[in-house]
Amino acid sequence: MNSAITICEHPAPLQRGDGVLGSHSDGQSRKKDGQRRSPSSSHLAYGVLDIPPWYICIFLGIQHFLTALGGLVAVPLILAKDLCLQHDPLTQSYLISTIFFVSGICTLLQVLLGVRLPILQGGTFAFVAPSLAMLSLPTWKCPEWTFDASQVNTSSPEFIEEWQKRIRELQGAIMVASCVQMLVGFSGIIGFLMRFIGPLTIAPTISLVALPLFDSAGSNAGSHWGIAAMTIFLIVLFSQYMKNIALPVPVCGREKRHTAKFYLFQIFPVLLALCISWLLCFVLTTTNTFPSAPTAYGYLARTDTKGSVLSQAPWFRFPYPGQWGLPTVSLAGVFGIIAGVISSMVESVGDYYACARLVGAPPPPKHAINRGIGIEGLGCLLAGAWGTGNGTTSYSENVGALGITRVGSRMVIVAAGCVLLLMGVFGKIGAAFATIPTPVIGGMFLVMFGVITAVGISNLQYVDMNSSRNIFVFGFSIYCGLAIPNWVNKNPERLQTGILQLDQIIQVLLTTGMFVGGFLGFLLDNTIPGSLEERGLLAWIQIQESEELTKALEVYGLPCGIGTKFCTSSCVQWLPFWPRLEHDGKGAAGVSQLSLCPQDSSGEHQKGAAETRM
Repeated sequence: MNSAITICEHPAPLQRGDGVLGSHSDGQSRKKDGQRRSPSSSHLAYGVLDIPPWYICIFLGIQHFLTALGGLVAVPLILAKDLCLQHDPLTQSYLISTIFFVSGICTLLQVLLGVRLPILQGGTFAFVAPSLAMLSLPTWKCPEWTFDASQVNTSSPEFIEEWQKRIRELQGAIMVASCVQMLVGFSGIIGFLMRFIGPLTIAPTISLVALPLFDSAGSNAGSHWGIAAMTIFLIVLFSQYMKNIALPVPVCGREKRHTAKFYLFQIFPVLLALCISWLLCFVLTTTNTFPSAPTAYGYLARTDTKGSVLSQAPWFRFPYPGQWGLPTVSLAGVFGIIAGVISSMVESVGDYYACARLVGAPPPPKHAINRGIGIEGLGCLLAGAWGTGNGTTSYSENVGALGITRVGSRMVIVAAGCVLLLMGVFGKIGAAFATIPTPVIGGMFLVMFGVITAVGISNLQYVDMNSSRNIFVFGFSIYCGLAIPNWVNKNPERLQTGILQLDQIIQVLLTTGMFVGGFLGFLLDNTIPGSLEERGLLAWIQIQESEELTKALEVYGLPCGIGTKFCTSSCVQWLPFWPRLEHDGKGAAGVSQLSLCPQDSSGEHQKGAAETRM
């Protein structure tokens, strides 16, 4: 039988001479807008359950939008050539607006009903490789005349049908493959596999989310290393060296005016760095300091390189499902996208653990992981229906931003989802963000990806790294996760089995570093003999259990008391994605409670009582 003892605590009120906005760690649990902050998140400006003021939420949401902007814009631009759209920037801007809009919907679904961590949803590069493989088939190769800009009439029915029939084929494949992801999530298959996954699987998976992207981040930054270095310097300066500097802000209270402290540099380091670098690039562009020749070094640092998109994009455009026509389905496309779905799920599980660590939340329980993967599958279904040419997944760039800004509030991500929705509707404003210079984005990515890699490696603190077994498992997984994809990308013809669909699946899986490293870590960790303590599973399980009792249900439970106060039928409790009542010790059979607190006249415990369970 479980027992619970309630002990009364009456902490003295904090005496503060001034208010604090974006507050610092003081080693105690505090309340902000009615939410209790746990000690594990005391190093954060805002914890996962905290609700910042609405105006701060808006700016922080814009900052997360800017963090994800590079990936959101890159996916449609990468697909443009194989969709025969390389000479139609207006349609490219429509695809960008559509992926903004759908990403906003999926972000809100994930934060409110999914895993409920502050993690942004957006286009996934895991779908790009199978999409390009499908479009490279003889049936879907673009006609020669579409490569000549002088022969392309973007308003002609012939040209419109050429690119629309290709994107309809992508839509159908993505929608069918997304049903597989929904099945894996909502059926609990992914949660069942989590019992075999420990730190030696999660560490290489998270690390390899960012490590293989060094080439693209370096290429973007290398378009002008001066601007990229300045962006990196500003982010590091604001987030690390100036984070303790509080700016005085006048606040008008009910009784009198007073001054509050606002930790501007801790909360907005990325947004400030982007704005300053962007402004400098604009000045250097208007003064023609940057070269105007497209082939010259530094040209991509100009802010007018994508001016045509901004001038042609409409002010308002509302994306809708089926805007390109009725989707079509082919077996080759479906199998290729399913391979991308597998890679995306592995990446997302790693992102969940990384995000939980950065925002001071307990490790996600099985029901939250099941729900998160299922909602991501629903997001891919919506992305296919709307016609983005891509799916959706959890954004690693956003996870890196959480570590730098120290803002883990999920209400900020709700604001970011609303910003994405607005950007998808206001086409002109969304296109304006596409003018951020390439080296600025590259510098930002170098910092973000470094943080993500460090988060992955930090999972090894639970593992005995004096063990030669563990050193081998982690080192071999990381190295193969980098070497094998590199070889396969350079030698795709060596993996020809004669079955096109099988070739696509093998190529996509083996070119995804996080899948290769995570799979090898999972296989070796579960087959090479080792004790639970040596593998880190003992500490891993203890942390999950101790933190689940106090905070997991509060963080990962469904909103409005669903599953705890409402819809608590024994039937729904068997659903693998439904919150478990026993996580907070309430409603479980055999629980007795002994109160050591005085009660007021109404028979209730006095306010401020803390409950200790044994």
